[in-house]
Amino acid sequence: MPIHRLLIANRGEIAIRVARTAREMGIATVAVYSDADVDAPHVRACDDAVRLGPAPPSESYLSIDRLLEAARTSGADAVHPGYGFLAENAAFARAVLEAGLVWVGPAPDVISVMGDKVGARLRMRLAGVPVVTGVESDDPHTIAALGFPVLVKAVGGGGGKGMRRVDSADALGEALAEARSEAATAFGDPRVYAEKLVERPRHVEVQVLGDLYGTIAHLGERECSIQRRHQKLVEEAPSPALDAATRARLCATAVDAARAVAYTGAGTVEFLLDGDGRFYFLEMNTRIQVEHPVTELVTGVDIVREQLRIAMGEPLGYVAIEARGHAIECRIVAEDPARGFLPSPGRIARWRSPVGPGVRVDAGVEEGSEVGLFYDPLLAKVIVHGPDRAAATARMARALSELVVLGVDTTAELLRDVVSSEMFAAGDTTTDFLERFAWEPPEVDAVAYAVAWENARQGPTLSGSGTGRVTEASPWATLGRWR
Repeated sequence: MPIHRLLIANRGEIAIRVARTAREMGIATVAVYSDADVDAPHVRACDDAVRLGPAPPSESYLSIDRLLEAARTSGADAVHPGYGFLAENAAFARAVLEAGLVWVGPAPDVISVMGDKVGARLRMRLAGVPVVTGVESDDPHTIAALGFPVLVKAVGGGGGKGMRRVDSADALGEALAEARSEAATAFGDPRVYAEKLVERPRHVEVQVLGDLYGTIAHLGERECSIQRRHQKLVEEAPSPALDAATRARLCATAVDAARAVAYTGAGTVEFLLDGDGRFYFLEMNTRIQVEHPVTELVTGVDIVREQLRIAMGEPLGYVAIEARGHAIECRIVAEDPARGFLPSPGRIARWRSPVGPGVRVDAGVEEGSEVGLFYDPLLAKVIVHGPDRAAATARMARALSELVVLGVDTTAELLRDVVSSEMFAAGDTTTDFLERFAWEPPEVDAVAYAVAWENARQGPTLSGSGTGRVTEASPWATLGRWR
């Protein structure tokens, strides 16, 4: 079934990313926006746009009724959910299909099964996929029998919400109560369970694709171990920790996991890798991932295109694609790493993206964009590709040094120091990387910063020409030492 007009039920860089590929495929696109996003770049990136309502997500991007009405009034015949918001909401997928629209994603029943972490563990165990030792229960005595430390996790969760490390029986009751409360707020589901904590693991995931004819393909693995609050900041492909034999077993296991639920569309099977090279199923994300560009750069596959092809009933035509070179992605997030990654709302006074061969920037903001507190603080992703890991690392360090973001604090400076570190060069990238890295923010000269900000905001402003602007010959524009 061909898609002619696609409603993108999301915002920010992923909405722009989906619109770009749709345009190349000759598919018209429809953006949706809240009152806070009237002037957002993703609105202009599409052929049409529909207002959803006020800024709170519950009254805009999380409203199934408003999204379906937007699809109806705009004449869309398909819906792409992006990631976040309702991307892994089975009720939304079901409502889209019942409205006679094409759903760009897996079947609602698959979303339900894999979105329930306890149900997914049981299904994977039956399929012979190794899972982390744990209990599908929130009973304190049953959990304590695992031995400490343990990780309490939300049944319907993700992104670190409803997750607590527990090191003793005395702390278990409070941790369970906190996790239940957070899970209920974030997911509308207070259920939690527990897993034995795998100490200093790596977070490695496999990109899978499934068509409507039973073909399951994989596009290799990504490592996403550098995280804060269980949320990823740096991703790379391939993982520096895997040898060829382990990589082959991991990818084959991911394909088995997807086949066990008759998966269709793009999805990611996530694993923990311990220090002995053993891997364990963690969860499956039934959508496109934030970090999908690193896989695109090493395989040459446009994953959004594949999602749309599959939704239109086209066969994949392959089962695996060999990776070439190395890719790294850094997430530029409006948070202050020096203050525990507190949100940093504000107006972006200056934005300049790095450029050059092998550099890609997927941004959802631009100069003048307002960064609020209603939505995820991800501003952009800087992605690089090189012939090997060392070359990609050097390219990323250069790209981050060229990135200019003024007006809000971001993770850019921290990540530049991360990829420039000996720890990163050595591939010592376990999930406790940032705790061990012990980053010290650079000293900032307030006067110099203010001058740089004003210079970046206005450009050169002094001249003897009477115009109030600098000519190219002015020493203020050309001579660094003079200036």
